[in-house]
Amino acid sequence: MNLTWRELLAKMPDMGENEIKELLVQEHSTRRRTTVLLRLHQRFCALRAERERKELMA
Repeated sequence: MNLTWRELLAKMPDMGENEIKELLVQEHSTRRRTTVLLRLHQRFCALRAERERKELMA
């Protein structure tokens, strides 16, 4: 991932669960920026929880 912190923050709201997961795995295997990993994981968990709630309610 060659995105800066600001670029990532600008793009994250439009990304889906799978895209965030890919970025999380890529960041973990390359640069390992703690703040970026934390923020990607938070976003991934929020999207996953939202999806799981919808599935439970269906």
